[in-house]
Amino acid sequence: MEENTGMMSSLLARALFIPSLAYNVIMEKVSTRQWYNYVDDDVILGALPLRHKIQELVNQKKLSAIVSLNEDYEVKYLINQPEEWEKLGVEVIRFSVIDMFEAPPQEMLVEGVEFINRNILKPGAVYVHCKAGRSRSATLVGCYLMKKHRWTPEQAVSHLKSVRPHILLSPDKIDALQVFYNNQVLCSKN
Repeated sequence: MEENTGMMSSLLARALFIPSLAYNVIMEKVSTRQWYNYVDDDVILGALPLRHKIQELVNQKKLSAIVSLNEDYEVKYLINQPEEWEKLGVEVIRFSVIDMFEAPPQEMLVEGVEFINRNILKPGAVYVHCKAGRSRSATLVGCYLMKKHRWTPEQAVSHLKSVRPHILLSPDKIDALQVFYNNQVLCSKN
């Protein structure tokens, strides 16, 4: 039953991918919504780094690393592939997470935060994205902020909303933040 639910979620996410990506492009043009936003001096939370935005990100934002929380079909044609990023000197890690219906698993959140923390030691910014930079990637960046500042999930979400007002964290993503907080932040306090 759970496998069927996962397959249905994945199929629905695929069906909604192009319309929802188009919606994001339109919203950037007609509203105050930005394609990406800095959450601190080192980390940028954003939507897919589409090919026409890559030069801006690499040259102006001085990217050192990319964290993607997308399935294969979301990143196959629209953005640089790992070898293309490597040629630009940008380290990449990708976690496959179903859009809208899945929270990143704890193992991915822990590994993602470790990757971000390793890469912020280098010159340049770390760009964390999913399709819209609102949910999957916001969950990971929330975990990064909690670990860095020893913030509660509420504090991390409040900060994210202050810099990227259109984030959208469903109950499963809030639960993932709480579990991360309990296991990675509270347990590491001395």
